[in-house]
Amino acid sequence: MQNGHITASMNNYMLNILIFLLLTVIIYLGYSLFIKFSNNSKSEIDIRTTQKPAEIIQLEVLNGCGVSGVADRYTDFLRSNNIDVVKSGNYIQFDVDETIVIDRIGNKSNALYVASLLNVKEGNAITQINNDYFVDVTVIIGRDYFKQSPIKKD
Repeated sequence: MQNGHITASMNNYMLNILIFLLLTVIIYLGYSLFIKFSNNSKSEIDIRTTQKPAEIIQLEVLNGCGVSGVADRYTDFLRSNNIDVVKSGNYIQFDVDETIVIDRIGNKSNALYVASLLNVKEGNAITQINNDYFVDVTVIIGRDYFKQSPIKKD
């Protein structure tokens, strides 16, 4: 009888240790998720103050308005402002209403800098991270191209 009591006590002791270890793992995972989600919810103001535009911004210019020569004008303008335009061409469609500046690597300050150079409104600078792209920023020229710095005559 005594031997059965010792085995039951040992089983209870092992179960308590297992429960403690599982609770520790659950608390750790919960804390990790909390930290991950609380860090990802930074405001735009925090991002702008912590991130700086890169010294060399590699960019592609895509014509989304269908007007001939617009992408070349943008390319020349951006290169004259020390932006490395690595690709210029046509977008998949020609019905883009407003010019869009897209951050491809997660440093939105690059897109905001390019948007300010082009006189594109800040709300049209967005982030779409894509590891298949080998550029920092994509500019899709819209039908509002005549309002931007490369074309606009002051």
